[in-house]
Amino acid sequence: MKRLDNKIIFTGPVGAGKTTAIGSISDVPPIKTDAAASDMTLHRKSHTTVALDYGVLNLDGGAKVHLYGTPGQERFDFMWDILSTGGIGLILLLDNSRPNPMKDMQFFMNAFKDFLRDAPLVIGVTKTDLKPSPSVKNYAEILARVDQRPPIFEIDGRSRDDVKNLVMALLFSIDPGLEG
Repeated sequence: MKRLDNKIIFTGPVGAGKTTAIGSISDVPPIKTDAAASDMTLHRKSHTTVALDYGVLNLDGGAKVHLYGTPGQERFDFMWDILSTGGIGLILLLDNSRPNPMKDMQFFMNAFKDFLRDAPLVIGVTKTDLKPSPSVKNYAEILARVDQRPPIFEIDGRSRDDVKNLVMALLFSIDPGLEG
């Protein structure tokens, strides 16, 4: 991580907390492209990201991490490739209260498989207060079966410390010599 400007992508299904997570850690007011939900998303929330979310995290020494959040709806998947271009890593947020978060994990890992060939992955599981199962251990067991072992955290996207832990785990996976 020798560059002064780095780009991290946040992805996951609608309602997983991407917009909230970026807002909680950004050192500048985040840019959001929310629009009123007009489809099945309306059952989960009133507004949804239609293009991107954007924030900046300033690190010591003048380095910056640009934080890009993808739309969660598959109909906006053309934005996923656009936003991930030049990215150094992927943070996948999973909403544990959705009907099948394991399927969501598999879907997004497959959707970003080309990106993940060269970039590390970190997973944050949200809304475990609403639905504690599956556990982080369950996710890790499923991933280990396919020889994947990304760092996995239970997080609250509103917590700057929780989101910072995700970002730092991603940065440490790129450069284990980084100081905290």
